[in-house]
Amino acid sequence: MALGEGAEHEHERERGYREYRGNEEFPSNMLHTMVALGIWLGSIHFNVLLILVSFTFFPLSISILVLGLLLLFMFIPIDEHSKLGRSLSRYICKHACSYFPITLHVEDINAFHPDRAYVFGYEPHSVLPIGVVALADLTGFMPLPKIKVLGSSAVFYTPFLRHIWTWLGTTPATKKNFISLLAAGYSCILVPGGVQETFHMEHGSEVAFLKTRRGFVRIAMEMGRPLVPVFCYGQSNVYKWWKPGGKLYLQFSRAIKFTPIYFWGLFGSPLPFRHPMHVVVGKPIELKKSPQPTAEEVTEVHNQFVEALRDLFERHKAQVGYPDLELKIL
Repeated sequence: MALGEGAEHEHERERGYREYRGNEEFPSNMLHTMVALGIWLGSIHFNVLLILVSFTFFPLSISILVLGLLLLFMFIPIDEHSKLGRSLSRYICKHACSYFPITLHVEDINAFHPDRAYVFGYEPHSVLPIGVVALADLTGFMPLPKIKVLGSSAVFYTPFLRHIWTWLGTTPATKKNFISLLAAGYSCILVPGGVQETFHMEHGSEVAFLKTRRGFVRIAMEMGRPLVPVFCYGQSNVYKWWKPGGKLYLQFSRAIKFTPIYFWGLFGSPLPFRHPMHVVVGKPIELKKSPQPTAEEVTEVHNQFVEALRDLFERHKAQVGYPDLELKIL
């Protein structure tokens, strides 16, 4: 049995399949892990706590000073190439991959070339799409030296959070940014469903808000960059969450480019529960460069991507421990 499994594994490696286990690649300990996760994911809670403490226990003058400093940190320029910032981010990537742990499955590593740029369509968003850390350049699993993650603009107006996520390789998800990064040779990772997908989240199943999301496909076609379907299993289980519903809530979320949601992890903190995640990277969908694709052409490629994502999900869900999990594409 073991011999047969070994032969099968070797055959998969010859075909280009690769598997990277975070806890084996980056041995860690609980102290370093908690520090790394706290820095990475605790910024929002830290800001709220700082404001509450300042207004509760200190004079008004001190409270106003704290607010002023937070406003300053919302707009002060960030050096995205800071050696200290990048070192801190590398520390976060390695300990985060080890903690859950995160396992990266790449169906064909040979299909990715260091001198090319790709568009990764990552699903689901969940509370936070933290599984993308497995694809980060600082983690080093993918053979791509230039990778950026496109994130909600709201992140970049949040003190401290904007610093950490910028150093991790995240950038605002604007059309201008997307196009300029691809033109500069950067592979881009994005969650097509965005803020609306978080609104549609359900307990017990996965939701991908994709049917009307064609902008990323059009840009990939215009730039001639391959589309890559990616799915992360287990990410939706690392936090407990609650959110209201209704049209007003959706409109408010769209307006602020962020979905307000109450979520909690260990002991009610922002530290996520320790639950294994499996990030599966499908084979690239090659596209011919088309500077002005028609709506019909965009729809055809979009359908191809959606089906590739659905197929990727169905083929791997039993293998990674979710045989009965359902994916709803809205």
